[in-house]
Amino acid sequence: MKERAYAKINLCLDVVGKRASDGYHELKMIMVPIDFYDVLEMEPAAETSLSLNRSYLPVNGKNTIIKAITVMKNRYGFSENYACILQKHIPTRAGLAGGSADAAAAIRMMNSMLGLHLSNNELIEIGQEVGSDVPFCLLNQPAYVEGTGEKIEPFYCHPNLELLLVKPRRGVSTKEAFQIVDQGNDVHPDCMAMKEALMMDDYEGIIRNLGNSLEAASLQLVPEIKRIKEQMKEAGFDGVLMSGSGSTVFGIAKEDALLEQTMKKMKAEGYFVRRTKILSGGR
Repeated sequence: MKERAYAKINLCLDVVGKRASDGYHELKMIMVPIDFYDVLEMEPAAETSLSLNRSYLPVNGKNTIIKAITVMKNRYGFSENYACILQKHIPTRAGLAGGSADAAAAIRMMNSMLGLHLSNNELIEIGQEVGSDVPFCLLNQPAYVEGTGEKIEPFYCHPNLELLLVKPRRGVSTKEAFQIVDQGNDVHPDCMAMKEALMMDDYEGIIRNLGNSLEAASLQLVPEIKRIKEQMKEAGFDGVLMSGSGSTVFGIAKEDALLEQTMKKMKAEGYFVRRTKILSGGR
């Protein structure tokens, strides 16, 4: 059985504050899936195993796919094992939820193969045990997200938005970015305004409400993010923002020539570059 594991971007990310109870950060986000994905294949086997096309990634319990299988086994008590093959395309430490998307694909496939018929609420609970972005990746549709990623309100929109993803070689540690943002954060984008703009297909409203509370912190960790943003703005992109905790920057533009020319230029400079678009709904 094969499943696509779609990446995401954050069109709006507001770090509201830090919870006294557990030290986690309260967030408000507008998250959307994009047409860029890994491909996971899972088949029943005598033993659980994972092989993939990236030698630097773990294939043990540190991998989100193996973690997802373990969480599902512990929760539902099944004995089945799976041979997993992952074609990895989404870069790591990129702010694109690649590992979370892989885990979500594994959970969806186990739900189907085992005939569990899990509700969205049950899927979200499972996803929380694996990682904070996994619940969103399980639902895989535009959503207003709160808390640490567990409060998800999907909404319908059909934005015809073309994107260019550009990532420097260095990634960003999410933990380190949140540590820096605690030192002072005065950027609080309006996520509800972004949601309304998406639902109304208001292009100017979408561009106007782009914002990310983590961006300034991540720029301190990987200054090259700032250079990429400046280059894309100078090239003529209507909107440019870092996704999640970075280090991927995405640019929004309507002109095909601008997207193609910038893609070639950024590739020539050695960056990871991918042209894609926002997905309006399910997988």
